[in-house]
Amino acid sequence: MFKRVIGAAVLFGMAAAAPPAIAAGCADRDLVVERLQSKYSEAMVAGGLQGVQDNKMTMLEVWSSEKTGTFTVIMTNAQGVSCILAAGTDWFQQEALMPPDEIEG
Repeated sequence: MFKRVIGAAVLFGMAAAAPPAIAAGCADRDLVVERLQSKYSEAMVAGGLQGVQDNKMTMLEVWSSEKTGTFTVIMTNAQGVSCILAAGTDWFQQEALMPPDEIEG
C-alpha cells in the first residue's frame, strides 16, 4: 500500500513539473493520440484532472498497450497541447488487492 502511495506521489509530482508546451515532446493532443494509437497500439487506461494553474486545469493520462507492452504518460493543458512526461516498455497492470473478509467468530 505504501509503495502505491509513493508511486502515485512521484507520478503526480512529475506531472506538476512538466515541461512547457514549447518543449520537445509536445504537440496538439489529437496528433499525440493518433501517434500513440497508430504507432504503438496504445489506448488510454487511466486519467484524471490535475490541480488548477492560472485558473486552468490540466489532464494527466496513462496510455498503454497489451499488444506491444509500451506505455506513455501525457499531460494536456487547457489549450489542447499534450506533452509526453514518461514512456517505456514492459507495461503491466495490477488489480487493486482487496483485504480479506472479516472472520466472524
